[in-house]
Amino acid sequence: MAELLSVDVRIGGMWHAGSYDLQDFLGRLIGDAPWVRSAEHSMFSCYDDNFYATDFHVDLFARGVLDWNEEDWTGTPYEANSTIQRVGWPMEYLKDTLTQYKGMEKRNLILFPHRVAPEKQVDIFRDLAEQLPEYEFVVCQERSLTKNEYHNLLGEAKLVFSANLQETLGISWYEGALVDAIPMVPDRLSYTEMALSEFKYPSAWTEDFASYRQHRHEVVAQVREYIERYDDFAVALEKQRTKLTREFFSGAALYEAIANGR
Repeated sequence: MAELLSVDVRIGGMWHAGSYDLQDFLGRLIGDAPWVRSAEHSMFSCYDDNFYATDFHVDLFARGVLDWNEEDWTGTPYEANSTIQRVGWPMEYLKDTLTQYKGMEKRNLILFPHRVAPEKQVDIFRDLAEQLPEYEFVVCQERSLTKNEYHNLLGEAKLVFSANLQETLGISWYEGALVDAIPMVPDRLSYTEMALSEFKYPSAWTEDFASYRQHRHEVVAQVREYIERYDDFAVALEKQRTKLTREFFSGAALYEAIANGR
C-alpha cells in the first residue's frame, strides 16, 4: 500500500524464532512445510531491516530460510544480504525491574526457568535433583507462580540451569544473572557467543539424555562446585552480567539503526 500511494515507509522486522529452527516447537510441529518457509522468506524480503539478537540466530535463519552455507556463498550472511542486522534485544528495562530482588539472601536453590518442552530437556534437571538431594531443585513452570514469586525465587537461587537444545537468546538466564544467580549453560546455540567460559560446560554433556548419563558425574560435580564455591564466582558473574547487558539486552543498536534509516 505504501508503494501504491508513494508513501515513504521503512519496515523493520524483529526475528525471535520460527519453523526454520527444527528444535523449536514451531519446527517440530510445522517443520519445513512449503507454505511456512515461503511465508518466512516473504516477510524477510518485505522488511527493509531484519533484526536479530545473536549471531547464532542470524546463522540459523540464513541456513534455514535463505539456504546459506559456506560452500555455496561468498562471505557471511551479513555480506550476502545487507538487510540483516545483529542488534541485541531491547530489554534494558529488566535491570531496573529486578533491582529490588538483587541482594537477597541466597540458599542452595537451583532453578529450571524454561518452559517444560522436549527441546529444554527437563528430564536432565529432574535426574540431577535425584543425584543431589541436599540441594533444592525447582521447575518454575510446574508451579503457579506470580511474577513477583518467580522473581523472589530468582533472587534466592544460587544457580540457574540449562540443558537447552533450542535458544536464540535466553532471557531467563539473564534475569538470573541480574540478581546474582550463577548461570550454568551448555557451550552451544546462542550461549556460545554470550556466556563467559566460567559458566559454559561442554555441549557433549547434555546433547541428549543418553549423553547426559555418560557425563552425569561431570555435570553433578559442576553443579556442586557452583553451589559450594558460590562466592568465588562473584567477579566472573559481574563480568557476565555486564557483557549480557551491553551486548545483548540493550536496544541501543536497534534504536541507532532505526534513527539512521537502516
